[in-house]
Amino acid sequence: MSDRLPWDDIGVPTRDYTVRKIAAASSIPLFWGRDTLGRCLIIIELEGDFAEDFRRGVVEFHGINVDLRDSDAPQQQRLVLTLDRTVDQDLFFGLCQTLINTLAPATTSVQALAMALAHIRRWRAFLAARKSRHLSDEEVRGLWAELQYMRALYAGRLTTAETVDGWTGADMRQQDFIFDNIAVEVKSLHGRDRNSVRISSEDQLATVVDDLFLVTHRLTVAADTAGAVSLNALVELVEGELGDADVLEQFSQKLADFGYLPIAAYDTPEFVVADRQTYRVEGDFPRLVRAELPSGIVRVSYEIELEAMKDFQVSNDEVLKGD
Repeated sequence: MSDRLPWDDIGVPTRDYTVRKIAAASSIPLFWGRDTLGRCLIIIELEGDFAEDFRRGVVEFHGINVDLRDSDAPQQQRLVLTLDRTVDQDLFFGLCQTLINTLAPATTSVQALAMALAHIRRWRAFLAARKSRHLSDEEVRGLWAELQYMRALYAGRLTTAETVDGWTGADMRQQDFIFDNIAVEVKSLHGRDRNSVRISSEDQLATVVDDLFLVTHRLTVAADTAGAVSLNALVELVEGELGDADVLEQFSQKLADFGYLPIAAYDTPEFVVADRQTYRVEGDFPRLVRAELPSGIVRVSYEIELEAMKDFQVSNDEVLKGD
């Protein structure tokens, strides 16, 4: 990133604010700006009256004011984000850059407002979680697989609220989903040569609930292929399907706890699920558990060959539909 920020070339006005249009791919007008106190702004111009939509979806964000203001033009409003503290300009610029990218597909003001408020919600949750790091390639694939399984759960068995509530991957518990006395551990397999699944601890395939399942997703990188989506695109897809504001809030917080933020790095690669398999973990399923470790061994990770699990394979619908 250049040392210069877009507000460096914008003067401080004596009234209202000074703006400069942002050259962006979006059809929604966007502007950099400064107000009479010299504070940095980003402005989204909206056609219509969105007072009620804004009231329902407004996000309180410490250090950044989020306002909906009437324009001089009839039937026009502006969503204005104002940075309170100059020392946070670099951070605010990062938020603005990703917001601009998020709004690129928007073709209507209704879409733009919804996308912007969801984006602000994600940033607020991320900053509260204080995990400012990039996810590793393995973490990206793992989160991607969990979100796809989340979609399958609320498409077939649970409500969106039950699914998000049951998602425990970000909570550092042993399994990724727990619901209806069922635990599910989701794994992503990547590349043609993967013939095993990695288990990260002696507790990952042990549970106190009645039924434990291991679900594998074989992922293929398939840019420009129908159905292929990046991690950022998949998060936006889930957000659009969840709908309820409280569920969205919980989802955003769990993503933040995971360490996710919609930065450009996660716009690629794009994956598709080439294959999904479900295994019931019971009886002689090949696994290590804490109670059976030799004395003195306190922490293990290991890999299980997929071939060794084939006798425990069940229908995907056994979990996804309760069959």
